[in-house]
Amino acid sequence: MSEKALTEMLTALALTVRERAYAPYSHYKVGAAIATASGKFYVGCNVENASYGGTVCAERGAIMQMIAAGDQEPIAIVVATEGDEPGSPCGFCRQVLSEFAADMPIVLVGVSGKEVLARKRTTLAKLLPMAFRKDTLQTAQKRVAKKTKTLKT
Repeated sequence: MSEKALTEMLTALALTVRERAYAPYSHYKVGAAIATASGKFYVGCNVENASYGGTVCAERGAIMQMIAAGDQEPIAIVVATEGDEPGSPCGFCRQVLSEFAADMPIVLVGVSGKEVLARKRTTLAKLLPMAFRKDTLQTAQKRVAKKTKTLKT
């Protein structure tokens, strides 16, 4: 599938799932659609909660669907938000996305209903430079283990 066709497919999925968002507090509906290396697609929409900490963003919802299906290699994501200027994933979502991909294309879409008003293309690496990843933890754990071993001898 071409990059353009993939973007169009993900955009259509993100727009559809965005309509299902549960956003009674902010009224800011978000839809996200992820493509994976296996050729599958996963969607998520924001689900707000009266206890704001219980809110789940669309991007993390899509990642949860991906993991629940046994997939782990996202290759692209489209995020659809209301307005002339597309919204960007929050820091928490950027961090969660970086758990599964060092970099990938991200297309941000601003919409009114199902009409696309604006698109911005970026990448995960641009949105989250110097990401904190599992290899960061592994490197630190090796250093600690080496120091501990040296102290014991």
